[in-house]
Amino acid sequence: MNSTKEYKQCIRCVMDTTAREITFNEEGICNFCREFDEFADKTIWRPLDVRLKELKDAVDKIKEIGKKDQYDCLIGLSGGVDSSYICYWAKQEGLRPLVVHFDNGWNSELATQNIENIISKTGFDLYTYVINWEDFRDLQLSYIKASVIDIEVPTDQLIFATLFKIAGKYKIKSIINGNNISSEAILPKTWYYADKLDIVNLTNIHKKFGTRPLKNFPKLGLIRQLINLKLHSMFSVSPLNLLDYDKNKAKELLIKEFEWRDYGGKHYESIFTRFYQGYILPFKFNVDKRKAHLSSLVASKTITREEAVEELSKPTYDPSLQKQDYEYALKKFEVTKEQFESFMSKPPVEHSFYGTQWDKENFRKYYIFKKLLGPVLEFIGKLKN
Repeated sequence: MNSTKEYKQCIRCVMDTTAREITFNEEGICNFCREFDEFADKTIWRPLDVRLKELKDAVDKIKEIGKKDQYDCLIGLSGGVDSSYICYWAKQEGLRPLVVHFDNGWNSELATQNIENIISKTGFDLYTYVINWEDFRDLQLSYIKASVIDIEVPTDQLIFATLFKIAGKYKIKSIINGNNISSEAILPKTWYYADKLDIVNLTNIHKKFGTRPLKNFPKLGLIRQLINLKLHSMFSVSPLNLLDYDKNKAKELLIKEFEWRDYGGKHYESIFTRFYQGYILPFKFNVDKRKAHLSSLVASKTITREEAVEELSKPTYDPSLQKQDYEYALKKFEVTKEQFESFMSKPPVEHSFYGTQWDKENFRKYYIFKKLLGPVLEFIGKLKN
């Protein structure tokens, strides 16, 4: 609980004063709900026919641009509900995606089976990118030692970088993602690091706490993002924000069509994510991310507040499985219980403490590069396309 505030919970969702930036209006409704409503009015709460027209236009564009290529789009697949549903939707739309799975060494058996089922029944080609485990272990441990809150940045950074690298290799312009407002819009900025693609922050943390050089890691800093946008004319599409997407109905469909099996938590297809969200965040940072996930579902009218309260009354996940994950994580990281607990006992440190790509000098270099070479890259890109 935030020690500077008297405990209070929103009367509409389940966000509370464990989020430092929370505020309430006179009715007791939090700022996250109010911000969600404003954003939803401009996006997912627009008339369905308008959204579906936009989606049809996007699909037509994807097919037209990629009509002469082996694949017309790229989809990242974790085996979770959102990315799995995207594969189902792409099949229904007659798209020809290359499906990419990023294997960082933490896949659950259930995730692997879900992915196999989806690929088998859609007939899509699968590209599995397997990261060097020793390098990735060193990078993840660096984040744990750094005592920053968002230990998922290495995975998120490398997933995005990998997708763009593979898209470039196969000359794919369109990347379809499973991002969706209805289940992800509410998340306090103090509970994660907003700039997931901050290559400077990642590099600095690893330099300080890592023990081995990172070889052949795909990177996606500001300059690489500019090159992808201007030179390679890449773009992304988020169909779930344009469809009438209901996560619970999506799960029912996936179970029927793909024999898909639920993980019991958002992103729990990864053993590390399950352990991070279910143990590390509550234990070290007093953050229960379920509050944000459930509040998004409440705000989008996918579930009721009563259902969210009931879910929060349960443990973050099964205690026996948590104990199993704890022991597995120590073994994977090759650390003792004493070492790991010493990391957990260190006070939290802000990500910005280690420097960011938005620091004055780093941004100056990017601004010069963008101003001088941006138009040139865009001109070359138009000639290529």
